[in-house]
Amino acid sequence: MVFKRRDKRPLWKTVVESIWPRGGWGRALKYMHHRVNRLPDSPHRIARGIFCGVFASFTPFFGLHFVIAAVMAKLIRGNIVAALLATFVGNPLTFPIIAAVNLKLGQWMLGRGSAYGADAGLWEAFAGAARDLKYNFYAIFTSDEANWQHLANFYHEVMVPYFVGGLIPGGLTSLAFYYLSLPVITAYQNRRKGRIRAKLLELRMKKAEKAAQKSAGKAAKRADGLPPVE
Repeated sequence: MVFKRRDKRPLWKTVVESIWPRGGWGRALKYMHHRVNRLPDSPHRIARGIFCGVFASFTPFFGLHFVIAAVMAKLIRGNIVAALLATFVGNPLTFPIIAAVNLKLGQWMLGRGSAYGADAGLWEAFAGAARDLKYNFYAIFTSDEANWQHLANFYHEVMVPYFVGGLIPGGLTSLAFYYLSLPVITAYQNRRKGRIRAKLLELRMKKAEKAAQKSAGKAAKRADGLPPVE
């Protein structure tokens, strides 16, 4: 299968590299930088794609960030590949900060507190929602009644404040990435085009030089009264 790894990585290695990539985050960021700059599209479309990917990372719909980024990029005519790459802004190192800011700001904007204690926090919310999902799944095959209380609390106390609170920091961060990336991508593409033009000019000059040497050789043969060599 194309693009499939020959040596399948164990699960533990996949989890570890999702938190700390091979070569470190510096190398990963450098790779992403070059990958985005080399996209075959206009700087404005690439920058719009980056905007979409960064904004999607501030939403509480974990597991759907790729889909959200791609749909947003499609709607505003941004580069979809750039949008998918930009979701890299949301990673295991930044998600705790993003979640804390979004939740606190969302609770303040909605004028509500959290039903979860400071010590438990998000862990209790996620654990309660997971327990409900597991219990209600088994309830389908048994006589037990489904209970959605923890999921309802999770929706009202986490999902809604997270989403509302993420609109402002997500929008501001996305705009910052857009305006910072646009001149960088433009300059990179201009330099790359200049290098390509210089390379093509050099090749043309070498080709013209060879043709001139060949013509001079033919002229010298004719001057000596010998048939030219084809």
